[in-house]
Amino acid sequence: MGQALRPGGSRTPGNRGVRLRHFWHDEQAEAVERAFRCLKGVDLLVRPIFHRTEDHVRAHVFLCTLAYYVEWHLREAWAPLLFQDEELAQQRKQRDPVAPAQPSPSARRKKSTRQSSDGLPLHSFKTLLAELAKRCRNTCRVKADPASRFTMLTDPTPLQARALQLLGL
Repeated sequence: MGQALRPGGSRTPGNRGVRLRHFWHDEQAEAVERAFRCLKGVDLLVRPIFHRTEDHVRAHVFLCTLAYYVEWHLREAWAPLLFQDEELAQQRKQRDPVAPAQPSPSARRKKSTRQSSDGLPLHSFKTLLAELAKRCRNTCRVKADPASRFTMLTDPTPLQARALQLLGL
């Protein structure tokens, strides 16, 4: 039987799992394992779908990868609004790889105050999306003329406005 590349090196009947750490450096493998957990875990909620053709499998994998890519970019852009250490990438280059990671001063401040540097409340990725989902578009009719319709978009809250600003929208 062939070997299956599985992030955690898990084994399935008939397949011997190979840990990704054999193929990539530890930091790269950690990122791939995090992405795999994100796809299959609570973030993207990708569940097993059984396709019958190779083209459908490729399309499914492409869409999953695209969804992860979009989420990764959103998390990077919204880092000031999330409970996320914005200085983590810089610290990884400077810190001792053997010593336990320590949160940056800005991450400790975020955790203790639960506010961004702008004074906005911090969120998880999921709750920030829920806050953005509260913005709505209403289609209105004039009672005197039922044929006329117009659309009104609710004004964004300061949090929604900042999130859209961070995306460049």
